[in-house]
Amino acid sequence: MKNVLRAFFCVVILCFVYSYAPAQKERSKIEILAPKSYQPPQLAASADLEAMLKEAVGAVLDTANGKAFKPEEIAATLIDLRDPQNLKWANVSGEKPIYPASVVKMFYMAALERQLEDGKVTLTPEVSRGLKDMIVVSSNEATQYILDVLTDTSNGSELPSKEFDAWQYKRNRVNRFFASMGYTSINVNQKTFCEDAYGIEQQSRKYKGENRNMITTNATARLLAEIVSGRMNTPERTGAMMGLLKRDPFAPSSDQDNQSVGFTGKALIDAKLTGAKLWSKAGWTSKARHDAAYIETPEGSKFVLVVYTENHANDRDTIPSVAGKILQRMK
Repeated sequence: MKNVLRAFFCVVILCFVYSYAPAQKERSKIEILAPKSYQPPQLAASADLEAMLKEAVGAVLDTANGKAFKPEEIAATLIDLRDPQNLKWANVSGEKPIYPASVVKMFYMAALERQLEDGKVTLTPEVSRGLKDMIVVSSNEATQYILDVLTDTSNGSELPSKEFDAWQYKRNRVNRFFASMGYTSINVNQKTFCEDAYGIEQQSRKYKGENRNMITTNATARLLAEIVSGRMNTPERTGAMMGLLKRDPFAPSSDQDNQSVGFTGKALIDAKLTGAKLWSKAGWTSKARHDAAYIETPEGSKFVLVVYTENHANDRDTIPSVAGKILQRMK
């Protein structure tokens, strides 16, 4: 009898705990929606920016440097934010879809902040921890969790066609959000992994990678510019995103691939621009090395620079080299 009573009270306690534990609401039909007042940014092509960006990328392609870069292995986009009412930009291969590696996490962050603002996601301690780890330390496991929260999907075994189609429709929720704001030539519906995807995640990729994440440098630069300028959300949520993206290139680090020192931040270190400020999200795999950065300098420069490189993953000089040339010319 005592064992029966003990089991009964254990069940009661568990029910009490779980009834008050923070959890997400049932959200199977909830979409991620841009505010009704949202207007896409107006970006004007700039001959001056185009000239400086082509010069910087051209130096990478110059065979004299011994890097053997091919034109199709680098893409870049530059946006001048000094005048918020008159945004100017330029790109080199900026509309080419490229596997973004961890840069995609910035897109998931923006989508999550939209859901939090609209009350469609509950900010539990676990969501907060996952969001921070996804951006600050670029955790793939955290990213997998956040995408599950955003899309109400999860890992599992492969599914029959009809069930899979329903699952995939939910997984495309982030894609529909960015498409509604006019983002084109991107696919942001896959998790990031340290090794590989299995089961339904591989089924979603169409097994041979035909449906893997793909983003252009133009779309990446636009998103970062929209975060910086406060267009993506409220000032409070924009500030939270900027806080997660903040980097300190001059903080001691023994990791030369750290997001703060191993990418655009290295250009600030090399130029000894201790008064400059940096916000960024890097991506790095065995084949790709990317960075999306926003820089403010003491002289008043404010610009977004996104550089994607392929097949040169261990080249730690190319992205800083491009950024360094832009810094010099933006003065």
